[in-house]
Amino acid sequence: MRTQVAIIGAGPAGLLLSHLLHLQGIESVVLETRSREEIESTIRAGVLEQGTMDILTDSGVGARMRAEGALHHGFELAFNGQRHRIDLHELTGKAITVYAQHEVIKDLVAARAAAGGQMFFGVRHVGLHDTGTEHPSVTFVHQGAAFRIDADFIAGCDGFHGVSRPAMPQAGRNDYERIYPFGWFGILVEAPPSAPELIYARHERGFALVSTRSPTVQRMYFQCDPKDTVDNWSDDRIWAEMHARTEGADGWRLTEGKIFQKNVVGMRSFVSTPMQAGRLFLAGDAAHIVPPTGAKGMNLAVSDVNFLAQGLEQFYRQGRSDRLERYTDDALKRVWRAEYFSWWMTSMLHTFADASPFQREVQRAELENVVASRALATALAENYVGAF
Repeated sequence: MRTQVAIIGAGPAGLLLSHLLHLQGIESVVLETRSREEIESTIRAGVLEQGTMDILTDSGVGARMRAEGALHHGFELAFNGQRHRIDLHELTGKAITVYAQHEVIKDLVAARAAAGGQMFFGVRHVGLHDTGTEHPSVTFVHQGAAFRIDADFIAGCDGFHGVSRPAMPQAGRNDYERIYPFGWFGILVEAPPSAPELIYARHERGFALVSTRSPTVQRMYFQCDPKDTVDNWSDDRIWAEMHARTEGADGWRLTEGKIFQKNVVGMRSFVSTPMQAGRLFLAGDAAHIVPPTGAKGMNLAVSDVNFLAQGLEQFYRQGRSDRLERYTDDALKRVWRAEYFSWWMTSMLHTFADASPFQREVQRAELENVVASRALATALAENYVGAF
């Protein structure tokens, strides 16, 4: 089998890259270890920056996002028993859309299928070969049969635990990582929205987030021990914790409903550089992880493959490789900005067990400064909507 670009991973990064290449007449094949049903049904966060919204719309896969996604022009910071709105649109002229990641995946899979794109789901034993040459290849097993794809380039979009990053040369590599001493306990709830916009709450008991997925399904989180298990939390205990952390003196109350999913999410920051070696390029979670506080994960994946698609288009249309050669530098400027913002939001909103009384008061003062200062609120808003 022969193609121009072999793409490992059918998450947002891999599928969008395949779609963007198709629009430029560049062939690709997508390989995914999970089934199509699994990737389309795994519910994950989905806060889309303005730039991500624009890329999806401009590439022809944004119609359902615009029709069904929740367009938000702001969000709220809650602390000291009060809520303070950050007006994203007034501060930046931009907005965000809450649209779950698996819905983005559905739209991209449908677009690739309609265009006759080659996608192999449920593959096993994926191997990357000769990535340092001009003739790399990928081997894999699908439905019991062995296959080989010869390609010009390989794009590793297979996440933190995929095979692509380990296939990168180890000489000259740098990995940067921080593991946070807490996690998020996440729940999915059958209920109407509790608020018109997201609420990020800091409380002495720990952080909490009131988010949404649809008019009938809500997503909520609260800070927990990363080693905790869902078995330790009854529904009554969960609701007591969420009420305590999010409600204040203004009479607003969280809307309860049937909890139908519980999980514990670990928190880490991670960057692996460079993001390219020879004919192998990494994108999305294969190269970097951000804590979800800043809502940057999927947006970074989209940014990465947008850069990569532009480089591949230049290579095939103009016979030049300068954009591909600077892919790591271009991508990392955005990645490290997002890493900083995600770290800042995480540090400002979470409780730390080893924090001194002085540190806790400084944390409170930082939040008060953000909501009192237009300059600081604008900086937060610009980072949140991706206005760079």
